[in-house]
Amino acid sequence: MSKFFDLNNKKVFIAGHTGLVGKALTRAFAYFNVEIITANKSNLDLRAQADVWEFIAEKKPDVVICAAAKVGGIEANRTQPVEFLYDNLMIATNLIRSCAELGVERFLNLASNCFYPRLAEQPIQEASLLTGPLEPTNEAYAIAKVAATKLTEYYARQYDLKYFTLVPTSLYGPGDHFNDKRGHVIPALLNRFHKAKLDERGEVTLWGSGEPTREFLYVDDAAKGMLHFLQHYEGVEPVNLCGGEIISIKELGSAIAAVTGYSGKILWDSSKPDGMPHKSLDKTLCQQFKWRPEVDLTTGLTMTYQDYLKQC
Repeated sequence: MSKFFDLNNKKVFIAGHTGLVGKALTRAFAYFNVEIITANKSNLDLRAQADVWEFIAEKKPDVVICAAAKVGGIEANRTQPVEFLYDNLMIATNLIRSCAELGVERFLNLASNCFYPRLAEQPIQEASLLTGPLEPTNEAYAIAKVAATKLTEYYARQYDLKYFTLVPTSLYGPGDHFNDKRGHVIPALLNRFHKAKLDERGEVTLWGSGEPTREFLYVDDAAKGMLHFLQHYEGVEPVNLCGGEIISIKELGSAIAAVTGYSGKILWDSSKPDGMPHKSLDKTLCQQFKWRPEVDLTTGLTMTYQDYLKQC
């Protein structure tokens, strides 16, 4: 275990505080004596280098977490590759450079499990990064995340900084985008099955074959894990943040139908893309730092659905 980094009495900038992860981080930091710094898109464009530099110089945070990103499901990634590459690349590089050159003590970059090779051996080890072709349906997003991860590591090594990257497995939970176009699979399916129940539809058709498998981690667990690694990890190599439950998309569809109370048929349109065939992360390094998630999938889905109902 590395030297303990005390988060108390620190100024913490959460970039992307209104997103799924950012909201969960804000909840997690409530148990610490910290000053949380945030910025809305209306007063800080993270894609603008000069604006990010001025913001960091003025606010002088001790800790910065890059939870800001342009995110979306398969269709959004497929149709907007320019935005997914450019926006995410600019957000990360502007933050990393400004933090490094302005003396920010601790920087946490958040990557994504989709930046590993499409056919990486399961569960995916950190060493698999850049060993094979990416999944075409999220290639642009993945390239941006790979670049940000490497830049974080290069700055840490070259300038002896306490900067590092965590690679969360697929996250879900309260505060997500509950719609088919922007949302990831769990919030999108919650929305679809809920509406099907209200409309009394006899069947729901879902994309793909249903055969791919995914590992899902409740976002509040993930946020606690991020704070745990900020306190205990001093390496520069990326670490998987994982340990959730692995389930096929077909099984997930049935589980979400049950949570929402939908009792109709579930059909699968195999003409639509599946995405990566399997995505689960190796938890060896994660467990070496004595962190494990607490919320099981059924409980997490139920709490996420309750949050969805509040937004309806």
